Amino acid sequence: MEIFGFITSFADQFEDTDPKLITKETVFHDLDEWDSLTALAILNMCEKKYGKSITFEEMKNCVTVEDLFTVVQSK
Repeated sequence: MEIFGFITSFADQFEDTDPKLITKETVFHDLDEWDSLTALAILNMCEKKYGKSITFEEMKNCVTVEDLFTVVQSK
């Protein structure tokens, strides 16, 4: 798994957010479109695409997309 592919998959979970705005430094909780449904979509993406199961609490403790990538990669 590489970070750029993860960022692309992460950005694909948003309908109205320009994917170019999402980088590894993006504080994803601050995105206008971020909500509990998007969080569930991200958790589902991690499990389906990468075969990694993370908890909502683990995701909540992440600040940036790179932080989330690191947690998923560590599983």
